[in-house]
Amino acid sequence: MKITFLLAAMLLAGLAQGASQADFDRQMSYDGLQPVKVKGISLAYRRPGATLAGYRRVKLDPVDVRFDKNWNPTRTGTRLPLGAAEREAIRSDLAKLVQEQFEKALSAKGGYPLVSESGPDVLRLGIHVVNLYINAPDAGAAGPSYSFVTSAGEMTLFMEIFDSESGQILARVVDRQHARSPNMANMANRVTNVGEAADITAAWARILRDAFDRAHGAMKN
Repeated sequence: MKITFLLAAMLLAGLAQGASQADFDRQMSYDGLQPVKVKGISLAYRRPGATLAGYRRVKLDPVDVRFDKNWNPTRTGTRLPLGAAEREAIRSDLAKLVQEQFEKALSAKGGYPLVSESGPDVLRLGIHVVNLYINAPDAGAAGPSYSFVTSAGEMTLFMEIFDSESGQILARVVDRQHARSPNMANMANRVTNVGEAADITAAWARILRDAFDRAHGAMKN
C-alpha cells in the first residue's frame, strides 16, 4: 500500500501516543528507503545510492494543506465557528505561501529553475502540510478584537522527492514544527500568523536548497 501524507499524519499521531520509532521507520521506509540524518529535519528516508547531483530543474506539484482533525476554530473575539469559506481561504493562502517560499529558495541566485514538464534532469517534489493547527486564526472580523497566545500554532511537513521521468521515489521527509513560543503572550493576528508560517516554511525550503547545493559541490545560498 502506498504511503500518503494522510497515512503519515496518522503515523505521527501514533508516534506521539507511544508507537515506537522502529515501527514508524518500518512504515515510512516500506518501499526501500532507509533512515538518514538530515540537520533541521525530524525524520528523513532516502533510497540507497540516490543523489540530487543529476538534477538541475524542479517540478513542484501543487502544495496540499490539511488541518489537524481536532482543530475547531472560532472567529477572533467570539465563539462563532469559522465558516467553510474562511477555512478554505486559510488553507489556500498557506498552500500559496509554501509554494512561493520553495520556489524562491530553489531558484535564487541562479539556482534551480522551476518547470512544469518532466525530464531526465528534473526532480519532482510532492509537498504536503498536515496537522495544521492555528491557535488564533484571524478571519478579519469587523471591529477591534484581540487574541494573545504564546505560540501561533503548529504544522507538519510531509515531502516526497521523485525522479520526474520514472516516478521512482528518492527520498521522504517528515518534520513537525511549532511556531516560536516567547516567554510571554503576544498578540496574534493575520500578519503575525502569516509571518510565523513564512519563517517555518522558508527554513524547510533552505534545507532543500542546501542539499541541492551540496550535491552539486557549491554552496550558492
